[in-house]
Amino acid sequence: MGESDRPGRSGTVAHGAASRLTGAHRPARPALIAPAAPLAPAAITATHVRIWLAVIVGCIAVGTAGYLVLDPGWRLLDALYMTVITLTTVGFREVQPLSEAGRVWTMLLALTGVGIIFGSVGIVAEYLVVEATSGRREAKRMADAVSKLRDHYILCGYGRVGLTVARELVHSGLKVVVIDILPESLARARREGFLEVEGDATEEATLRAAGIERARGLITTIDSDAHNVYVILSARAINPGLFVVARANTADSESRLIQAGANRVVSPYTMAGHRLAELATRPRVVDFIDAALSHGELAFSMEEVEVVAGGAIDGATDGMTVGALRDSGVFVLAIVQGERSYEANPPADRILRVGETLVVSGSVARLRELRGADTTG
Repeated sequence: MGESDRPGRSGTVAHGAASRLTGAHRPARPALIAPAAPLAPAAITATHVRIWLAVIVGCIAVGTAGYLVLDPGWRLLDALYMTVITLTTVGFREVQPLSEAGRVWTMLLALTGVGIIFGSVGIVAEYLVVEATSGRREAKRMADAVSKLRDHYILCGYGRVGLTVARELVHSGLKVVVIDILPESLARARREGFLEVEGDATEEATLRAAGIERARGLITTIDSDAHNVYVILSARAINPGLFVVARANTADSESRLIQAGANRVVSPYTMAGHRLAELATRPRVVDFIDAALSHGELAFSMEEVEVVAGGAIDGATDGMTVGALRDSGVFVLAIVQGERSYEANPPADRILRVGETLVVSGSVARLRELRGADTTG
């Protein structure tokens, strides 16, 4: 990941998801070693607190018993009181006249109390410094923010391609969680304002930390096709309904990524070649599509909208047609049936059916209304 979108350590892949690679051998998984991270100071845990409290209670108990043994005739409350005021260095008067042995015991308790006080102050100071410098507080804040996300997108690999993908998603009003294993890549993502999870995206634990169960989609842009396959397999094992887009670095790997479970596969090099050819032969068409899909201040845009009962475009009531939708300011360019079957330029009397997806064009404000209605509906 990172600048070169390299992944890191190997992870565990569910056996059930691996069976999706029918008719093909699962790719060998390269063993990439992540940069060694500096050891963080040990955190103060509940066990340390319990030990500290046990030491305090033990000192009080031993001190009280010492007074009772060295000065017979003392009441338990007097011995306990004398122990507490000595350990806390309060310095009140003696509750009973002390023998020589009692005075020696009092001096030992006073020294013990001073050691406990300064030791406690040092431990607390160290804890505060560690919390401020280790990044644990920031990591917890990040984890809490990710845990609240719903219908977000997970981006695996924050290199040059990943950076562009993340910006485009945010410009579309979508929430993004970045997964990467390189600290410098995570630092760039943090500066850009993205939520990030450090770890190997091929590991289920890392994907769960990014909220894979609640995510709408996953995009993997790692420059290793084998690792992209493993990311898809791990994601599919946790969330079978996830929409997955994968980067293909070679033409031969596209079919393997599809078999692993990717809904769409994109090769940056193939796409660049197509775009160069289209710009050379149909530059105005490309410019128009780019303008419609851009995030600038334009009067028109393009969008895809699903026909659902009770949704923005309700195909279950009143037999809504293409013409009725056009009269409301939304022009239907094509109707998508199935995976990649298009009915282009449908007639005005074409009735829209639940389950169909429409490729529409219209004013930015009107399309924003449709997206808002889908979100609230």
